[in-house]
Amino acid sequence: MINSLGFRTDLLLLELGGSDLADTGEYVVVRSPDNPHFWWGNFLLFRTPFAPGDVQRRLDAFRAEFPAAEHVALGIDTADGVVGAEDEVVAAGFDIGRDVVMTASAVVPPARPNDESTYRRLTSEDDWEQLVQLGLATAPMEVDDLYAEFTRRRVASKRKLVAAGHGTWFGAFDGDRLQSSLGLVFDGRGLARFQSVQTHPDDRNRGIASTLVHRASTYGLTEGGARTLVMVADPEYLAIRLYRALGFTDTETQLQLSIRPAS
Repeated sequence: MINSLGFRTDLLLLELGGSDLADTGEYVVVRSPDNPHFWWGNFLLFRTPFAPGDVQRRLDAFRAEFPAAEHVALGIDTADGVVGAEDEVVAAGFDIGRDVVMTASAVVPPARPNDESTYRRLTSEDDWEQLVQLGLATAPMEVDDLYAEFTRRRVASKRKLVAAGHGTWFGAFDGDRLQSSLGLVFDGRGLARFQSVQTHPDDRNRGIASTLVHRASTYGLTEGGARTLVMVADPEYLAIRLYRALGFTDTETQLQLSIRPAS
């Protein structure tokens, strides 16, 4: 049993998308053979925070499970954001990510809805290719061939998940041009997890994303049969205010520890 709602729904998404999970007792190994450069598809989820002296042993465990990996990615199954021996973790070169896990059982309309765009599901080959291009346009780093291939593989996994009936991908369109998108995946037991809310830089600050999230939320809580919606957000990014305004509340802190590949 995974206690963290963020990681519990992450593992659901990954497994439905074709990743392999193996529970060793101390940690869960997550592997995504179809996308080896996806850090958070190839990581270890430890059940407890770091005790003093744990860092090297956990690094060794990661390298034993992923001997060819250039990155290191470790999660901690906790809801309170406590790393444990944080000074030792930072000294070892880890970046510590603390995302906010948000939930909602009801939503309110956006204060500034956008009614100019068309909101619908992604269905055609062109729609999914546009999702690849949207991922590249919103990349948090300079796009190279490796990142482009990573993005294409991620979209292929999302499309497979939708085709299998586990979720729906929604988009906001100007004519046939994709402006914003997101996924909503269901666990079949009352939870629905949002994934990859993205808006093209040319289409931001127009109320498109908030309208899209609200419409997808309404679908999830009605036709989708969900009782609780789950959203994971960066606390430093402005989108978190959008989600709070729609009725999402802060519920947990999700911990992700990583070491980037040597440049």
